Amino acid sequence: MAKKRWISPWKDSTEKPSVYHVVSRVVERRFAFGPEEKEKFRMFMRMAENFTGCRVLTYCVMSNHFHILLEVPPMPEEGLSDELLFERLRALYSKGRVAAVAEELADLRKRGNKVAEAALKKSYSYRMQDLSEFMKVLLQRFSHWFNKAHDRTGRLWEQRFTSVMVENGVASRTMAAYIDLNPVRAGICEDPADYRWSGYAEAVAGGKRARGGLVRALKLGDGHVGTARAWAQGGLAKEYRALLLAAAAEVRIDGQVKRKGMKEERVHKELAAMEGRGSDLAISRVICHRVRYFTDGVAIGGREFVDEVFRECRERFGLRRMDGARKPRGALAELAGTVWSARDLRSGVG
Repeated sequence: MAKKRWISPWKDSTEKPSVYHVVSRVVERRFAFGPEEKEKFRMFMRMAENFTGCRVLTYCVMSNHFHILLEVPPMPEEGLSDELLFERLRALYSKGRVAAVAEELADLRKRGNKVAEAALKKSYSYRMQDLSEFMKVLLQRFSHWFNKAHDRTGRLWEQRFTSVMVENGVASRTMAAYIDLNPVRAGICEDPADYRWSGYAEAVAGGKRARGGLVRALKLGDGHVGTARAWAQGGLAKEYRALLLAAAAEVRIDGQVKRKGMKEERVHKELAAMEGRGSDLAISRVICHRVRYFTDGVAIGGREFVDEVFRECRERFGLRRMDGARKPRGALAELAGTVWSARDLRSGVG
């Protein structure tokens, strides 16, 4: 059985991004989050983002679980500058605490105690640019607020979070769309833009951070840094909406609704107004389904990407396993040959 959490073998690379689809669920999968809880969760998510230097590319906060597409940059070889370290600390600690750290650091530097200076900086920076620390800050801070707000004690989350490594290009676009369409697949809304607690809805509402994150997710294969300005330029916002709409349509079989979603007439009308359906129709068909590969697949991407994960993490696979990449089955088979998985889920994958 594969372990739940996977860390990119190239996490210290300055050339290859480390991107993860992260999921965690409320204990017993209770529907515990209403509008206030979702807003607070987003606040703590941004706080963890500011502190750790990780980047949320997109997200969706549901009533009993959440999805985050997260990029974790490597720590610079020279470490963090004082200015950046203090900026990060301000996201989590009081002005007094940050001022005290700055004063202590200046004193050590004045006395020429480089060993103690390095140790002090490391005592804070080790928690930055790290997947596990991002999740620790987010889950602990939110749990503390939630338990206090609801006069409860005990564990809030069902288990330790799960993470799937995601390659840039088709895999990152597919995962982003899958996450943003969660409320549509759950029958909560017809249009993903109407669900407030997702990266796409935040981007549509003008959120610069959400727009930049989605640009990064959609253009990782081109090495785009991801800026809010690029969201509206070059038709990217229109292209992504076309992809989401094509997958958001209601599905009827023999006149019966089999999957809730947007009325087909509205989908056609909006796509026509945008003058095209977009180029990722295979992706739109995949994300119509609940696909276990997206949470259990260990690594999703091209064949070379998945094989590299297998080679670098060989000890975490069975002794009989000879290679890494597996052609996906079920719903994800639409992308077979383009997207591969590190786990061979033989049944119930759609």
